[in-house]
Amino acid sequence: MSSIDEQGNDLQQRTYWRWSKNEFLPEESFQNWSKYQAALSQICPRFKDRLTSRSDDVIEISELRKQSENDMKRCLTWWDLTWFGFGAVIGAGIFVLTGQEAHKHAGPAIVLSYVVSGISAMLSVFCYTEFAVEIPVAGGSFAYLRVELGDFMAFITAGNILLESIVGSAAVARAWTSYFTSLLNRETNSLRIHTNLKEGYNLLDPIAVAVLAIAATIAMISTRRTSQLNWIATALNTVVILFVLIAGFTHANPANMTPFMPNGAQGIFQAAAIVYFAYGGFDAIATMAEETKNPSRDIPLGLLGSMSIVTVIYCLMALSLTMMQKYTDIDPNAAYPVAFQSVGMTWAKYLVALGALKGMTTVLLIGALGQARYTTHIARAHMIPPLFALVHPKTGTPIYATLLITICSGLIAFFSSLDALTSLLSVSTLFIFMMMAVALLVRRYYVRGVTPRINLLKLVIFLLIIIASAMGTSAYWGLRPNGWQGYIVIVPLWFLGTMGISIFLPQQRTPKVWGVPLVPWLPSLSIAINIFLMGSLKHDAFIRFGICTVVMLVYYIFIGLHATYDMAHQQQKLEAVKVKDEDEAAKA
Repeated sequence: MSSIDEQGNDLQQRTYWRWSKNEFLPEESFQNWSKYQAALSQICPRFKDRLTSRSDDVIEISELRKQSENDMKRCLTWWDLTWFGFGAVIGAGIFVLTGQEAHKHAGPAIVLSYVVSGISAMLSVFCYTEFAVEIPVAGGSFAYLRVELGDFMAFITAGNILLESIVGSAAVARAWTSYFTSLLNRETNSLRIHTNLKEGYNLLDPIAVAVLAIAATIAMISTRRTSQLNWIATALNTVVILFVLIAGFTHANPANMTPFMPNGAQGIFQAAAIVYFAYGGFDAIATMAEETKNPSRDIPLGLLGSMSIVTVIYCLMALSLTMMQKYTDIDPNAAYPVAFQSVGMTWAKYLVALGALKGMTTVLLIGALGQARYTTHIARAHMIPPLFALVHPKTGTPIYATLLITICSGLIAFFSSLDALTSLLSVSTLFIFMMMAVALLVRRYYVRGVTPRINLLKLVIFLLIIIASAMGTSAYWGLRPNGWQGYIVIVPLWFLGTMGISIFLPQQRTPKVWGVPLVPWLPSLSIAINIFLMGSLKHDAFIRFGICTVVMLVYYIFIGLHATYDMAHQQQKLEAVKVKDEDEAAKA
Protein backbone atom coordinates (compact mmCIF):
# COMPACT_ATOMS: atom_id res chain seq x y z
CA MET A 1 0.00 0.00 0.00
CA SER A 2 2.82 2.42 0.83
CA SER A 3 4.44 2.39 -2.57
CA ILE A 4 3.66 3.53 -6.04
CA ASP A 5 3.79 0.11 -7.60
CA GLU A 6 5.88 0.14 -10.78
CA GLN A 7 6.37 -3.58 -11.08
CA GLY A 8 3.34 -5.74 -10.92
CA ASN A 9 -0.31 -6.22 -10.24
CA ASP A 10 -0.06 -7.47 -6.65
CA LEU A 11 -1.92 -4.45 -5.39
CA GLN A 12 -5.03 -5.26 -7.42
CA GLN A 13 -5.28 -8.69 -5.82
CA ARG A 14 -5.24 -7.47 -2.23
CA THR A 15 -8.47 -7.24 -0.32
CA TYR A 16 -9.88 -3.74 0.12
CA TRP A 17 -10.65 -4.21 3.80
CA ARG A 18 -7.39 -3.90 5.75
CA TRP A 19 -6.64 -2.74 9.24
CA SER A 20 -2.95 -3.36 9.98
CA LYS A 21 -0.47 -0.85 11.40
CA ASN A 22 1.35 -0.78 8.07
CA GLU A 23 -1.76 0.53 6.32
CA PHE A 24 -1.83 3.56 8.64
CA LEU A 25 1.89 4.29 8.96
CA PRO A 26 3.78 2.53 6.17
CA GLU A 27 6.54 5.16 5.85
CA GLU A 28 10.17 4.44 6.71
CA SER A 29 10.19 6.83 9.68
CA PHE A 30 7.55 4.79 11.53
CA GLN A 31 8.89 1.26 11.02
CA ASN A 32 10.39 1.12 14.52
CA TRP A 33 11.14 3.35 17.52
CA SER A 34 14.77 4.04 16.61
CA LYS A 35 13.84 5.20 13.10
CA TYR A 36 11.14 7.44 14.53
CA GLN A 37 13.62 8.98 16.98
CA ALA A 38 16.00 9.59 14.10
CA ALA A 39 13.19 11.29 12.17
CA LEU A 40 12.35 13.53 15.14
CA SER A 41 16.00 14.60 15.36
CA GLN A 42 15.73 15.88 11.78
CA ILE A 43 12.61 18.00 12.25
CA CYS A 44 14.29 21.28 11.20
CA PRO A 45 15.89 20.11 7.91
CA ARG A 46 12.80 18.10 7.03
CA PHE A 47 10.55 21.08 7.73
CA LYS A 48 12.74 23.27 5.51
CA ASP A 49 12.52 20.64 2.77
CA ARG A 50 8.70 20.47 2.96
CA LEU A 51 8.36 24.26 3.24
CA THR A 52 10.31 24.89 0.04
CA SER A 53 9.25 21.85 -1.99
CA ARG A 54 6.54 21.96 -4.64
CA SER A 55 4.51 19.29 -6.35
CA ASP A 56 3.65 19.59 -10.05
CA ASP A 57 0.64 18.98 -12.25
CA VAL A 58 1.81 15.58 -13.51
CA ILE A 59 2.40 14.17 -10.02
CA GLU A 60 -1.03 15.30 -8.81
CA ILE A 61 -2.86 14.09 -11.93
CA SER A 62 -1.21 10.71 -12.48
CA GLU A 63 1.40 9.58 -9.93
CA LEU A 64 -0.54 10.19 -6.72
CA ARG A 65 -3.66 8.55 -8.13
CA LYS A 66 -1.82 5.22 -8.07
CA GLN A 67 -2.00 5.34 -4.28
CA SER A 68 -5.74 4.64 -4.54
CA GLU A 69 -5.02 1.35 -6.34
CA ASN A 70 -8.32 1.61 -8.27
CA ASP A 71 -9.68 4.45 -10.40
CA MET A 72 -12.89 6.31 -9.67
CA LYS A 73 -15.52 5.79 -12.37
CA ARG A 74 -15.90 8.58 -14.97
CA CYS A 75 -19.69 8.85 -15.09
CA LEU A 76 -20.57 12.56 -14.71
CA THR A 77 -21.40 15.29 -17.25
CA TRP A 78 -21.89 19.07 -17.02
CA TRP A 79 -25.59 18.39 -16.38
CA ASP A 80 -24.73 16.28 -13.32
CA LEU A 81 -22.29 18.92 -12.06
CA THR A 82 -24.82 21.74 -12.46
CA TRP A 83 -27.34 19.83 -10.36
CA PHE A 84 -24.55 18.97 -7.93
CA GLY A 85 -23.98 22.72 -7.62
CA PHE A 86 -27.61 23.27 -6.62
CA GLY A 87 -27.69 20.24 -4.37
CA ALA A 88 -24.40 21.07 -2.65
CA VAL A 89 -25.22 24.70 -1.91
CA ILE A 90 -28.97 25.20 -1.36
CA GLY A 91 -29.67 23.71 2.06
CA ALA A 92 -29.24 24.66 5.70
CA GLY A 93 -27.58 27.96 4.87
CA ILE A 94 -30.46 29.74 3.19
CA PHE A 95 -33.21 28.13 5.27
CA VAL A 96 -31.55 28.54 8.68
CA LEU A 97 -28.88 31.25 8.58
CA THR A 98 -31.07 33.78 6.77
CA GLY A 99 -33.48 34.03 9.67
CA GLN A 100 -30.74 33.78 12.29
CA GLU A 101 -28.63 36.62 10.86
CA ALA A 102 -31.57 38.86 9.88
CA HIS A 103 -32.81 38.61 13.46
CA LYS A 104 -29.44 39.12 15.17
CA HIS A 105 -27.35 41.37 12.94
CA ALA A 106 -28.47 42.59 9.53
CA GLY A 107 -32.26 43.06 9.70
CA PRO A 108 -33.86 43.54 6.25
CA ALA A 109 -30.36 44.35 4.91
CA ILE A 110 -29.66 40.61 5.02
CA VAL A 111 -30.19 40.75 1.26
CA LEU A 112 -27.07 42.94 1.02
CA SER A 113 -25.19 40.43 3.17
CA TYR A 114 -25.99 37.77 0.56
CA VAL A 115 -24.85 40.12 -2.20
CA VAL A 116 -21.48 40.68 -0.50
CA SER A 117 -21.00 36.97 0.21
CA GLY A 118 -22.16 36.10 -3.30
CA ILE A 119 -19.58 38.39 -4.90
CA SER A 120 -16.83 36.87 -2.76
CA ALA A 121 -18.03 33.33 -3.53
CA MET A 122 -18.16 34.02 -7.27
CA LEU A 123 -14.59 35.33 -7.24
CA SER A 124 -13.54 32.11 -5.52
CA VAL A 125 -15.51 30.11 -8.11
CA PHE A 126 -13.44 31.74 -10.87
CA CYS A 127 -10.21 30.66 -9.14
CA TYR A 128 -11.48 27.13 -8.53
CA THR A 129 -12.60 26.75 -12.13
CA GLU A 130 -9.22 27.60 -13.63
CA PHE A 131 -7.43 25.18 -11.31
CA ALA A 132 -10.00 22.41 -11.79
CA VAL A 133 -9.60 22.57 -15.56
CA GLU A 134 -5.79 22.57 -15.38
CA ILE A 135 -5.43 19.98 -12.57
CA PRO A 136 -8.49 17.68 -12.75
CA VAL A 137 -7.99 15.58 -9.61
CA ALA A 138 -10.08 14.71 -6.56
CA GLY A 139 -7.93 16.82 -4.24
CA GLY A 140 -9.49 20.15 -5.18
CA SER A 141 -7.92 23.11 -3.38
CA PHE A 142 -5.49 20.85 -1.51
CA ALA A 143 -3.92 19.64 -4.76
CA TYR A 144 -3.85 23.14 -6.23
CA LEU A 145 -2.06 24.61 -3.22
CA ARG A 146 0.43 21.73 -3.09
CA VAL A 147 1.47 22.63 -6.62
CA GLU A 148 1.71 26.40 -6.14
CA LEU A 149 2.46 27.06 -2.45
CA GLY A 150 4.12 23.84 -1.32
CA ASP A 151 3.52 21.02 1.11
CA PHE A 152 3.34 22.99 4.34
CA MET A 153 0.75 25.53 3.18
CA ALA A 154 -1.15 22.67 1.56
CA PHE A 155 -1.16 20.85 4.91
CA ILE A 156 -2.55 23.89 6.77
CA THR A 157 -5.22 24.16 4.10
CA ALA A 158 -5.83 20.40 4.21
CA GLY A 159 -6.46 20.64 7.93
CA ASN A 160 -8.99 23.40 7.35
CA ILE A 161 -10.60 21.45 4.51
CA LEU A 162 -11.11 18.48 6.82
CA LEU A 163 -12.32 20.80 9.58
CA GLU A 164 -14.73 22.51 7.16
CA SER A 165 -15.96 19.13 5.90
CA ILE A 166 -16.54 17.68 9.35
CA VAL A 167 -18.04 20.78 10.95
CA GLY A 168 -20.09 21.66 7.85
CA SER A 169 -21.76 18.28 7.71
CA ALA A 170 -22.43 18.38 11.44
CA ALA A 171 -24.04 21.84 11.15
CA VAL A 172 -26.32 20.75 8.30
CA ALA A 173 -27.30 17.59 10.16
CA ARG A 174 -28.24 19.62 13.26
CA ALA A 175 -30.34 21.94 11.09
CA TRP A 176 -32.02 18.89 9.52
CA THR A 177 -33.30 17.87 12.96
CA SER A 178 -34.65 21.39 13.62
CA TYR A 179 -36.68 21.42 10.42
CA PHE A 180 -37.86 17.87 10.96
CA THR A 181 -39.38 18.90 14.30
CA SER A 182 -41.04 21.84 12.54
CA LEU A 183 -42.53 19.44 10.00
CA LEU A 184 -43.95 17.41 12.89
CA ASN A 185 -45.30 20.64 14.45
CA ARG A 186 -43.21 20.22 17.60
CA GLU A 187 -40.85 22.51 19.51
CA THR A 188 -37.39 22.94 17.97
CA ASN A 189 -35.43 20.90 20.54
CA SER A 190 -38.15 18.38 21.40
CA LEU A 191 -36.42 15.51 19.56
CA ARG A 192 -33.01 16.19 21.13
CA ILE A 193 -31.81 14.69 24.41
CA HIS A 194 -31.45 17.34 27.13
CA THR A 195 -28.41 17.01 29.44
CA ASN A 196 -26.55 19.04 32.07
CA LEU A 197 -23.50 19.65 29.84
CA LYS A 198 -22.24 23.16 28.99
CA GLU A 199 -24.69 25.33 27.07
CA GLY A 200 -24.22 24.88 23.32
CA TYR A 201 -23.25 21.25 23.85
CA ASN A 202 -26.07 20.09 26.11
CA LEU A 203 -28.63 19.02 23.49
CA LEU A 204 -27.70 15.62 22.10
CA ASP A 205 -28.94 14.92 18.58
CA PRO A 206 -29.17 11.22 17.57
CA ILE A 207 -31.34 12.08 14.52
CA ALA A 208 -28.50 14.17 13.04
CA VAL A 209 -26.16 11.19 13.39
CA ALA A 210 -28.64 8.88 11.66
CA VAL A 211 -29.11 11.29 8.73
CA LEU A 212 -25.34 11.56 8.26
CA ALA A 213 -25.00 7.78 8.24
CA ILE A 214 -27.74 7.34 5.61
CA ALA A 215 -26.27 10.02 3.31
CA ALA A 216 -22.79 8.50 3.59
CA THR A 217 -24.10 5.01 2.83
CA ILE A 218 -25.74 6.22 -0.39
CA ALA A 219 -22.56 8.07 -1.41
CA MET A 220 -20.42 4.97 -0.81
CA ILE A 221 -22.63 2.71 -2.93
CA SER A 222 -22.44 4.67 -6.21
CA THR A 223 -21.56 8.16 -7.43
CA ARG A 224 -23.93 7.83 -10.39
CA ARG A 225 -26.85 6.73 -8.22
CA THR A 226 -26.16 9.61 -5.84
CA SER A 227 -26.29 12.00 -8.80
CA GLN A 228 -29.64 10.61 -9.95
CA LEU A 229 -31.08 10.89 -6.46
CA ASN A 230 -29.77 14.46 -6.29
CA TRP A 231 -31.59 15.35 -9.54
CA ILE A 232 -34.91 14.24 -8.11
CA ALA A 233 -34.49 15.84 -4.67
CA THR A 234 -33.14 19.11 -6.07
CA ALA A 235 -35.95 19.36 -8.63
CA LEU A 236 -38.51 19.00 -5.83
CA ASN A 237 -36.61 21.54 -3.75
CA THR A 238 -36.69 23.99 -6.67
CA VAL A 239 -40.49 23.75 -6.72
CA VAL A 240 -40.56 24.61 -3.00
CA ILE A 241 -38.21 27.57 -3.54
CA LEU A 242 -40.47 28.92 -6.30
CA PHE A 243 -43.43 28.59 -3.93
CA VAL A 244 -41.54 30.45 -1.17
CA LEU A 245 -40.73 33.31 -3.54
CA ILE A 246 -44.21 33.62 -5.05
CA ALA A 247 -46.11 33.24 -1.76
CA GLY A 248 -43.60 35.38 0.12
CA PHE A 249 -43.81 38.34 -2.23
CA THR A 250 -47.60 37.94 -2.43
CA HIS A 251 -47.79 38.54 1.34
CA ALA A 252 -45.04 41.14 1.39
CA ASN A 253 -45.45 44.20 3.58
CA PRO A 254 -43.02 47.01 2.68
CA ALA A 255 -43.36 48.39 6.24
CA ASN A 256 -41.39 45.36 7.49
CA MET A 257 -38.33 46.68 5.64
CA THR A 258 -38.05 49.64 8.03
CA PRO A 259 -35.50 50.17 9.50
CA PHE A 260 -33.53 48.64 6.64
CA MET A 261 -30.15 48.62 8.41
CA PRO A 262 -30.89 48.44 12.17
CA ASN A 263 -27.24 47.72 13.03
CA GLY A 264 -25.68 49.70 10.21
CA ALA A 265 -23.03 48.47 7.81
CA GLN A 266 -21.34 46.55 10.61
CA GLY A 267 -24.40 44.31 10.96
CA ILE A 268 -24.40 43.66 7.21
CA PHE A 269 -20.78 42.49 7.16
CA GLN A 270 -21.13 40.46 10.36
CA ALA A 271 -24.04 38.63 8.77
CA ALA A 272 -22.18 38.32 5.44
CA ALA A 273 -19.32 36.49 7.15
CA ILE A 274 -21.76 34.01 8.67
CA VAL A 275 -24.07 33.48 5.69
CA TYR A 276 -21.00 32.79 3.57
CA PHE A 277 -21.58 29.28 4.89
CA ALA A 278 -24.68 29.20 2.66
CA TYR A 279 -22.44 29.37 -0.42
CA GLY A 280 -20.16 26.64 0.84
CA GLY A 281 -20.23 23.38 -1.02
CA PHE A 282 -19.51 24.58 -4.55
CA ASP A 283 -15.87 23.51 -4.12
CA ALA A 284 -17.17 19.92 -3.95
CA ILE A 285 -17.78 20.13 -7.71
CA ALA A 286 -14.05 20.60 -8.32
CA THR A 287 -13.32 17.42 -6.38
CA MET A 288 -15.48 15.44 -8.82
CA ALA A 289 -12.99 16.05 -11.66
CA GLU A 290 -11.72 12.45 -11.71
CA GLU A 291 -15.29 11.23 -12.20
CA THR A 292 -16.17 13.79 -14.90
CA LYS A 293 -16.14 12.69 -18.52
CA ASN A 294 -14.87 16.02 -19.93
CA PRO A 295 -13.48 18.14 -17.06
CA SER A 296 -12.22 21.04 -19.21
CA ARG A 297 -15.75 21.70 -20.52
CA ASP A 298 -18.05 20.30 -17.84
CA ILE A 299 -16.51 21.86 -14.71
CA PRO A 300 -16.69 25.52 -15.85
CA LEU A 301 -20.28 25.02 -17.02
CA GLY A 302 -21.27 23.27 -13.80
CA LEU A 303 -19.56 25.66 -11.41
CA LEU A 304 -20.27 29.04 -13.00
CA GLY A 305 -23.79 28.15 -14.14
CA SER A 306 -25.03 26.81 -10.82
CA MET A 307 -23.43 29.51 -8.66
CA SER A 308 -24.78 32.38 -10.76
CA ILE A 309 -28.34 31.10 -10.35
CA VAL A 310 -27.87 30.24 -6.66
CA THR A 311 -26.74 33.81 -5.86
CA VAL A 312 -29.90 35.28 -7.41
CA ILE A 313 -32.10 32.75 -5.59
CA TYR A 314 -30.49 33.53 -2.23
CA CYS A 315 -31.02 37.28 -2.57
CA LEU A 316 -34.67 36.86 -3.59
CA MET A 317 -35.37 34.41 -0.74
CA ALA A 318 -33.77 36.71 1.84
CA LEU A 319 -35.82 39.64 0.52
CA SER A 320 -39.09 37.66 0.60
CA LEU A 321 -38.53 36.63 4.24
CA THR A 322 -37.86 40.12 5.56
CA MET A 323 -40.77 41.60 3.59
CA MET A 324 -43.14 38.95 4.93
CA GLN A 325 -42.23 39.33 8.62
CA LYS A 326 -40.59 42.01 10.77
CA TYR A 327 -36.96 41.07 11.40
CA THR A 328 -37.44 41.30 15.19
CA ASP A 329 -40.18 38.65 14.98
CA ILE A 330 -38.28 36.18 12.79
CA ASP A 331 -37.68 32.80 14.44
CA PRO A 332 -33.89 32.16 14.18
CA ASN A 333 -34.39 28.38 14.24
CA ALA A 334 -37.19 27.93 11.68
CA ALA A 335 -37.58 31.30 9.97
CA TYR A 336 -39.62 30.48 6.87
CA PRO A 337 -42.23 28.13 8.42
CA VAL A 338 -42.94 30.60 11.24
CA ALA A 339 -43.07 33.52 8.80
CA PHE A 340 -45.74 31.78 6.72
CA GLN A 341 -47.65 30.95 9.87
CA SER A 342 -47.59 34.65 10.81
CA VAL A 343 -49.36 35.64 7.56
CA GLY A 344 -52.07 33.02 7.96
CA MET A 345 -50.57 30.33 5.73
CA THR A 346 -50.16 27.78 8.51
CA TRP A 347 -50.27 24.87 6.07
CA ALA A 348 -47.40 26.36 4.05
CA LYS A 349 -44.93 25.86 6.86
CA TYR A 350 -45.11 22.11 6.33
CA LEU A 351 -44.30 22.48 2.63
CA VAL A 352 -41.41 24.81 3.42
CA ALA A 353 -40.08 22.50 6.11
CA LEU A 354 -40.28 19.58 3.69
CA GLY A 355 -38.43 21.57 1.02
CA ALA A 356 -35.77 22.57 3.50
CA LEU A 357 -35.33 18.94 4.53
CA LYS A 358 -34.89 17.93 0.89
CA GLY A 359 -32.36 20.71 0.40
CA MET A 360 -30.35 19.76 3.45
CA THR A 361 -30.47 16.10 2.46
CA THR A 362 -28.90 16.87 -0.93
CA VAL A 363 -26.27 19.03 0.77
CA LEU A 364 -25.35 16.05 2.94
CA LEU A 365 -25.32 13.72 -0.07
CA ILE A 366 -23.07 15.94 -2.20
CA GLY A 367 -21.01 16.80 0.86
CA ALA A 368 -20.38 13.12 1.51
CA LEU A 369 -19.10 12.77 -2.07
CA GLY A 370 -16.91 15.88 -2.17
CA GLN A 371 -15.48 15.60 1.34
CA ALA A 372 -14.43 12.01 0.81
CA ARG A 373 -12.61 12.94 -2.40
CA TYR A 374 -10.74 15.74 -0.64
CA THR A 375 -9.77 13.27 2.05
CA THR A 376 -8.72 10.68 -0.53
CA HIS A 377 -6.22 13.00 -2.19
CA ILE A 378 -4.87 14.25 1.14
CA ALA A 379 -4.25 10.60 2.05
CA ARG A 380 -2.57 9.98 -1.32
CA ALA A 381 0.08 12.51 -0.28
CA HIS A 382 0.37 10.68 3.09
CA MET A 383 -0.62 13.77 5.10
CA ILE A 384 -3.11 11.46 6.76
CA PRO A 385 -2.81 7.63 6.77
CA PRO A 386 -2.80 6.31 3.16
CA LEU A 387 -5.46 3.75 4.06
CA PHE A 388 -7.97 6.56 3.44
CA ALA A 389 -6.77 6.93 -0.16
CA LEU A 390 -8.09 3.51 -1.20
CA VAL A 391 -10.87 3.36 -3.79
CA HIS A 392 -13.13 0.31 -3.70
CA PRO A 393 -12.71 -1.79 -6.88
CA LYS A 394 -16.45 -2.50 -7.32
CA THR A 395 -18.15 0.74 -6.25
CA GLY A 396 -15.39 3.04 -7.54
CA THR A 397 -15.83 5.16 -4.40
CA PRO A 398 -13.46 5.94 -1.49
CA ILE A 399 -15.27 4.10 1.29
CA TYR A 400 -12.60 4.55 4.00
CA ALA A 401 -12.44 8.31 3.43
CA THR A 402 -16.23 8.58 3.54
CA LEU A 403 -16.36 6.68 6.82
CA LEU A 404 -13.66 8.89 8.38
CA ILE A 405 -15.53 12.13 7.67
CA THR A 406 -18.92 10.68 8.59
CA ILE A 407 -17.83 9.30 11.96
CA CYS A 408 -16.12 12.57 12.94
CA SER A 409 -19.11 14.64 11.75
CA GLY A 410 -21.49 12.36 13.62
CA LEU A 411 -19.63 12.81 16.91
CA ILE A 412 -19.66 16.61 16.58
CA ALA A 413 -23.28 16.76 15.41
CA PHE A 414 -24.34 14.66 18.39
CA PHE A 415 -23.09 17.24 20.89
CA SER A 416 -22.65 20.71 19.30
CA SER A 417 -25.27 23.37 18.57
CA LEU A 418 -25.56 25.13 15.20
CA ASP A 419 -24.40 28.46 16.67
CA ALA A 420 -21.18 26.91 17.96
CA LEU A 421 -20.44 25.38 14.55
CA THR A 422 -21.18 28.01 11.91
CA SER A 423 -18.74 30.73 13.03
CA LEU A 424 -15.84 28.27 13.13
CA LEU A 425 -16.89 26.95 9.74
CA SER A 426 -16.91 30.45 8.22
CA VAL A 427 -13.33 31.15 9.34
CA SER A 428 -12.05 27.93 7.77
CA THR A 429 -13.99 28.46 4.53
CA LEU A 430 -12.86 32.07 4.11
CA PHE A 431 -9.25 31.13 4.88
CA ILE A 432 -9.25 28.38 2.22
CA PHE A 433 -10.78 30.63 -0.43
CA MET A 434 -8.30 33.40 0.37
CA MET A 435 -5.42 30.96 -0.07
CA MET A 436 -6.88 29.83 -3.41
CA ALA A 437 -6.73 33.38 -4.74
CA VAL A 438 -3.11 33.71 -3.59
CA ALA A 439 -2.27 30.40 -5.27
CA LEU A 440 -3.83 31.55 -8.54
CA LEU A 441 -1.65 34.67 -8.62
CA VAL A 442 1.42 32.55 -7.91
CA ARG A 443 0.44 30.16 -10.71
CA ARG A 444 0.07 32.97 -13.24
CA TYR A 445 3.22 34.90 -12.31
CA TYR A 446 5.72 32.28 -11.13
CA VAL A 447 7.08 29.15 -12.80
CA ARG A 448 9.96 27.26 -11.20
CA GLY A 449 13.14 27.40 -13.26
CA VAL A 450 11.71 30.08 -15.56
CA THR A 451 10.78 33.14 -13.48
CA PRO A 452 13.84 35.30 -12.57
CA ARG A 453 14.56 35.49 -8.84
CA ILE A 454 14.04 39.26 -8.81
CA ASN A 455 10.51 38.79 -10.21
CA LEU A 456 9.74 36.20 -7.52
CA LEU A 457 10.85 38.71 -4.87
CA LYS A 458 8.62 41.39 -6.40
CA LEU A 459 5.65 38.99 -6.44
CA VAL A 460 6.14 38.14 -2.76
CA ILE A 461 6.38 41.84 -1.82
CA PHE A 462 3.26 42.78 -3.78
CA LEU A 463 1.30 39.85 -2.30
CA LEU A 464 2.33 40.87 1.22
CA ILE A 465 1.18 44.44 0.51
CA ILE A 466 -2.21 43.16 -0.72
CA ILE A 467 -2.67 40.87 2.30
CA ALA A 468 -1.45 43.47 4.81
CA SER A 469 -3.74 46.16 3.39
CA ALA A 470 -6.72 43.78 3.55
CA MET A 471 -5.90 42.90 7.17
CA GLY A 472 -5.48 46.60 7.97
CA THR A 473 -8.85 47.42 6.44
CA SER A 474 -10.51 44.66 8.44
CA ALA A 475 -8.81 45.73 11.69
CA TYR A 476 -9.69 49.39 11.18
CA TRP A 477 -13.29 48.46 10.46
CA GLY A 478 -13.44 46.48 13.69
CA LEU A 479 -11.86 49.23 15.79
CA ARG A 480 -13.56 52.24 14.21
CA PRO A 481 -16.62 51.13 12.21
CA ASN A 482 -17.72 54.75 11.73
CA GLY A 483 -14.29 56.09 10.86
CA TRP A 484 -12.97 56.84 7.39
CA GLN A 485 -9.52 58.43 7.72
CA GLY A 486 -7.65 55.13 7.88
CA TYR A 487 -9.09 53.93 4.59
CA ILE A 488 -7.37 56.82 2.79
CA VAL A 489 -4.07 55.06 3.51
CA ILE A 490 -5.04 51.39 3.63
CA VAL A 491 -7.21 51.02 0.50
CA PRO A 492 -4.68 52.72 -1.86
CA LEU A 493 -2.07 50.25 -0.60
CA TRP A 494 -4.20 47.37 -1.90
CA PHE A 495 -4.59 49.19 -5.20
CA LEU A 496 -0.85 49.84 -5.50
CA GLY A 497 0.03 46.24 -4.62
CA THR A 498 -2.31 44.92 -7.30
CA MET A 499 -1.17 47.55 -9.80
CA GLY A 500 2.43 46.56 -9.10
CA ILE A 501 1.75 42.95 -10.12
CA SER A 502 -0.11 44.13 -13.22
CA ILE A 503 2.60 46.53 -14.42
CA PHE A 504 5.94 45.14 -13.22
CA LEU A 505 5.43 41.39 -13.57
CA PRO A 506 4.82 39.51 -16.84
CA GLN A 507 2.48 36.54 -16.68
CA GLN A 508 4.49 33.31 -16.85
CA ARG A 509 1.66 30.92 -17.60
CA THR A 510 -1.38 31.18 -19.87
CA PRO A 511 -4.41 28.96 -19.10
CA LYS A 512 -4.85 26.23 -21.70
CA VAL A 513 -8.65 26.16 -21.82
CA TRP A 514 -10.31 28.56 -19.39
CA GLY A 515 -8.84 31.25 -17.17
CA VAL A 516 -9.90 33.84 -14.60
CA PRO A 517 -10.54 37.19 -16.33
CA LEU A 518 -8.95 40.48 -15.23
CA VAL A 519 -5.93 38.94 -13.51
CA PRO A 520 -4.51 40.15 -11.10
CA TRP A 521 -7.46 42.36 -10.15
CA LEU A 522 -10.15 39.74 -9.51
CA PRO A 523 -7.95 37.35 -7.46
CA SER A 524 -6.60 40.32 -5.49
CA LEU A 525 -10.15 41.49 -4.79
CA SER A 526 -11.02 37.96 -3.65
CA ILE A 527 -8.12 38.05 -1.17
CA ALA A 528 -9.28 41.42 0.19
CA ILE A 529 -12.96 40.46 0.57
CA ASN A 530 -12.24 37.10 2.22
CA ILE A 531 -9.85 38.65 4.76
CA PHE A 532 -12.30 41.48 5.45
CA LEU A 533 -15.15 39.02 6.08
CA MET A 534 -12.90 36.96 8.36
CA GLY A 535 -12.26 40.10 10.39
CA SER A 536 -16.01 40.66 10.72
CA LEU A 537 -16.42 37.48 12.75
CA LYS A 538 -16.42 37.45 16.55
CA HIS A 539 -13.30 36.62 18.50
CA ASP A 540 -14.75 33.31 19.71
CA ALA A 541 -14.52 31.96 16.16
CA PHE A 542 -10.81 32.81 16.01
CA ILE A 543 -10.14 31.24 19.40
CA ARG A 544 -11.66 27.96 18.15
CA PHE A 545 -9.81 28.37 14.84
CA GLY A 546 -6.52 28.97 16.71
CA ILE A 547 -7.00 25.90 18.91
CA CYS A 548 -7.72 23.74 15.85
CA THR A 549 -4.65 25.15 14.07
CA VAL A 550 -2.40 24.34 17.05
CA VAL A 551 -3.73 20.76 17.07
CA MET A 552 -2.99 20.52 13.33
CA LEU A 553 0.57 21.76 13.81
CA VAL A 554 1.24 19.29 16.62
CA TYR A 555 0.05 16.46 14.37
CA TYR A 556 2.19 17.78 11.52
CA ILE A 557 5.39 18.01 13.56
CA PHE A 558 5.12 14.50 15.00
CA ILE A 559 3.48 12.60 12.12
CA GLY A 560 2.52 14.49 8.96
CA LEU A 561 5.95 16.06 8.34
CA HIS A 562 7.79 12.74 8.41
CA ALA A 563 5.15 10.83 6.43
CA THR A 564 5.11 13.39 3.61
CA TYR A 565 8.91 13.70 3.64
CA ASP A 566 9.34 9.94 3.21
CA MET A 567 6.61 9.82 0.57
CA ALA A 568 8.17 12.65 -1.48
CA HIS A 569 11.68 11.20 -1.35
CA GLN A 570 10.36 7.75 -2.24
CA GLN A 571 8.79 9.28 -5.34
CA GLN A 572 12.08 10.98 -6.21
CA LYS A 573 13.96 7.68 -5.94
CA LEU A 574 11.41 5.93 -8.15
CA GLU A 575 11.65 8.73 -10.69
CA ALA A 576 15.45 8.52 -10.69
CA VAL A 577 15.31 4.75 -11.25
CA LYS A 578 12.81 5.23 -14.05
CA VAL A 579 15.02 7.81 -15.80
CA LYS A 580 18.07 5.58 -15.39
CA ASP A 581 16.23 2.60 -16.92
CA GLU A 582 15.07 4.74 -19.83
CA ASP A 583 18.63 5.96 -20.45
CA GLU A 584 19.99 2.42 -20.39
CA ALA A 585 17.25 1.28 -22.76
CA ALA A 586 18.06 4.14 -25.14
CA LYS A 587 21.76 3.26 -25.14
CA ALA A 588 20.98 -0.40 -25.79
